[in-house]
Amino acid sequence: MVDKGSSTFKMENGKEGGSSDAKLIGIWFVSEWMANGKPNKFQLVELGPGRGSLTSDILRVFNQLGSLLSKCDISVHLVEISPTLSEIQASVLIEEKTELQESCFAYMQGVTKSGLPIFWYRDLNDVPVVMNNFEIVGYNFYLAHEFLDALPIHKFQKTEKGWRELLIDIDSEAPGKLQFVLAPAATPAAEAFIHAKESRDHVEVCPDAGVIIQKLAHDIEKNGGAALIIDYGHDGTKTDTFRGFRGHKLHDVLVSPGTADLTADVDFSYLRRMAQERVATLGPIKQQDFLRNMGIDIRMQVLLQNANDAVNRNQLLRSYEMLMDLDRMGGRFNFFAMLPHNRLSSSDQVTKQSTSASVAGFGELEWK
Repeated sequence: MVDKGSSTFKMENGKEGGSSDAKLIGIWFVSEWMANGKPNKFQLVELGPGRGSLTSDILRVFNQLGSLLSKCDISVHLVEISPTLSEIQASVLIEEKTELQESCFAYMQGVTKSGLPIFWYRDLNDVPVVMNNFEIVGYNFYLAHEFLDALPIHKFQKTEKGWRELLIDIDSEAPGKLQFVLAPAATPAAEAFIHAKESRDHVEVCPDAGVIIQKLAHDIEKNGGAALIIDYGHDGTKTDTFRGFRGHKLHDVLVSPGTADLTADVDFSYLRRMAQERVATLGPIKQQDFLRNMGIDIRMQVLLQNANDAVNRNQLLRSYEMLMDLDRMGGRFNFFAMLPHNRLSSSDQVTKQSTSASVAGFGELEWK
């Protein structure tokens, strides 16, 4: 898996702590909570929380908006299979561990440093919905940041004989080395995963991502809430993106297996298909556009005005450039949202642009 710490670069805000990009993500979730009628219960569910830094920054936003959220029962639910990472997350996020309840599917729980209950699960299906006497009384709000790009993929190549899966085999001419080979005939995966209207000649498909999206779409359609997915990716335009990193440098994926982080760009067009129109989907849009729509330029002006020396100002400017430059994180990361259909206007007169504008981050910011 990709170490989130290796690719996260933040625009720090001295006294308040946290990062501007993470703070705006936290504000996005509060905005969706408000748009859903300010339900009494709010469950933040993050898939693959890395080292817990993004969750920590989002919880800091919730704490700063305490007066707005004072009547809301907030809890945190982390889906993490790694015992090592879950302990790192706990060291960052919790004040103390608490005893597990018998009816709870979590394998660890505690209280955050801001006093919120927090739980760890090995499987997304173990995360509960917010119910009281069989009635939905709150929503799950899902976050997947640099999660889907680290899941396993299948690779396919279009040939004169049809689609063939790209497999890994031992190189007969170089013992001890691996090589990519084409399957001699169509595999079940090729028949199952290639879209009928596919126009590319090389495709990467992540079935696990499809299963997760179907689960999220089902839950959001049935119970409400929202999901925000942030990742490297494209909208069905790229082909061969599978790559490895070791020591923050590109590394051949077939050399020394198990010693490098492996990643492949997320195909958001595939995620959209997997949602099966059960929910409304917005994006993907570039990080530059999302953060600008969320007001990062206004925030940047405030931070620069409050910067007390040239060193601090230069650091802010460098961080802003890293976050917003299209050749860097501003163009490499994409934002994709899943929402209930009733969250958006059902009027036939509403254009896609105005529909997006009704959801924070996915339309131009308007000051009223």
